[in-house]
Amino acid sequence: QRFLAAGIPLFPLKLSASQLKAGAADDAGAPLTSPRLRSYIEPQPGRPARSTCSTSIPTPQLPGRVVDHQDKMAAASAYQSSASSPDWLNKGDNAWQLTAATLVGLQSFPGLVVLYGGVVKKKWAVNSAFMALYAFAAVWICWVTWAYHMSFGDKLLPIWGKARPALNQGHLIAQALLPATAHYHADGTTLETPAAEPFYPMATVVYFQCVFAAITLVLIAGSLLGRMSFLAWMMFVPLWLTFSYTVGAFSVWGGGFLFQWGVIDYCGGYVIHLSAGFAGFTAAYWVGPRSQKDRERFPPNNILFTLTGAGLLWMGWAGFNGGGPYAANVVASMSVLNTNICTAMSLIVWTCLDVIFFKKPSVVGAVQGMITGLVCITPAAGVVQGWAAMVMGVLAGSIPWYTMMILHKRSRLLKHVDDTLGVIHTHGVAGLLGGLLTGLLADPNLCNLFLPVTNSQGAFYGGVGGAQFGKQLAGALFIVGWNVAVTSIICVAINCVVPLRMPDDKLEVGDDAVHGEEAYALWGDGEIYDATKHGADETEHGGRAAVAPVSMTPS
Repeated sequence: QRFLAAGIPLFPLKLSASQLKAGAADDAGAPLTSPRLRSYIEPQPGRPARSTCSTSIPTPQLPGRVVDHQDKMAAASAYQSSASSPDWLNKGDNAWQLTAATLVGLQSFPGLVVLYGGVVKKKWAVNSAFMALYAFAAVWICWVTWAYHMSFGDKLLPIWGKARPALNQGHLIAQALLPATAHYHADGTTLETPAAEPFYPMATVVYFQCVFAAITLVLIAGSLLGRMSFLAWMMFVPLWLTFSYTVGAFSVWGGGFLFQWGVIDYCGGYVIHLSAGFAGFTAAYWVGPRSQKDRERFPPNNILFTLTGAGLLWMGWAGFNGGGPYAANVVASMSVLNTNICTAMSLIVWTCLDVIFFKKPSVVGAVQGMITGLVCITPAAGVVQGWAAMVMGVLAGSIPWYTMMILHKRSRLLKHVDDTLGVIHTHGVAGLLGGLLTGLLADPNLCNLFLPVTNSQGAFYGGVGGAQFGKQLAGALFIVGWNVAVTSIICVAINCVVPLRMPDDKLEVGDDAVHGEEAYALWGDGEIYDATKHGADETEHGGRAAVAPVSMTPS
């Protein structure tokens, strides 16, 4: 029964749970009390006794191979408890959660590292990629040293957990527990949903949540590319992680006041994307703009690299949203499917709008549409139906398109703040849109499979749905307000120590001045080859340049 409950077939009997309970015959017609059944667990003449432990199952005969007693015992031992495989460990859940975490890590490195390196002007390719790489590494050290427990540990304040390291082996190999996630009814004393206890070790949860924290900082970097001092960025990452990200994570996911109130953020629409969009925009305000030359002309240096990074981002989102339930269950399957539906629809809608209004389909535009679809579905992926994911895709491909392509050019504030990659639109607007649509479209049946607050549902389903939309709006306002305020304080504090913006001489040169390295041994940025400027790379045949001149501008 233990194996059947886990979906493991019993060969060669193929017994169902109902057969075991009712004492029916097996598939060959033999009664379950027959010697045929007993022969698998009782000693037979001339054979060694088989293990009678509850986890011992016969191994199916493979063609061309004799299955001996050792083979069967080896197969059975894979399911036996041991110090490294305790009874509470679900190997399938653990394997999927580790895989999902790695997919999210690949979204940052190399995903966004490659995307940033390709989508910016050539002279900033190295700096942009390195900002993403540094953030990924720095978050790791801060996370395991103090930030994990501030986000998912014991409650210190309604918005914060108690800071302490996540490095002790006794803690990391024990069964995972998110202590503050116990949810109580309105009276505050009656338990509604017990604290989350996934069937794998705490180390897996620490890993999974770390890559989410890391990608948030990498996304913020997209607003600051092409001018922020690298030393200032090195200071910004740990400060923002500590005083901003941990607050959002604990408040919404870790058991804080928004979690207890019932705000729905399936896998990061608010905690990650809304935070990154508005924090990046705020930081861009304080850092200041790129050079005027770069603001006027900032062509991608390698669109194929951009597409490569975008592909890693899209495919990696299966781990991003698929890991949300902390288990390999039906909610994970539904969320992965919804993610792809919404993303595909958003990309198509964005591309169609580009064709209708600008007469040309843009590859970079398609990537932006892809990102807005991924972001919009994230707060809702496991709690909406497929048709709702398609509706969200239409809105994700059109509303952020409007704010980026039309409203941005009309708004004095949006034009003044130099948000390099438009993160306020692709993540801020799309994250807000997704969170609010969750309050409208969340299906009550799907909500009951995942959420700690029973009977949650979107406004379109009536009942308490109207209140849910209000909760989503209030939760978004808190996340936006906290990030704008804390990011501003951090930027002002850093600027008192080191300048936030590079000096003009470095802005003019780019990577070579900042890092002493360049992305390519080629010319670009619209320049025509000039031997006095680029050097005469002569060949031994005819004195012609070994590398043909490269022009980034149309003739």
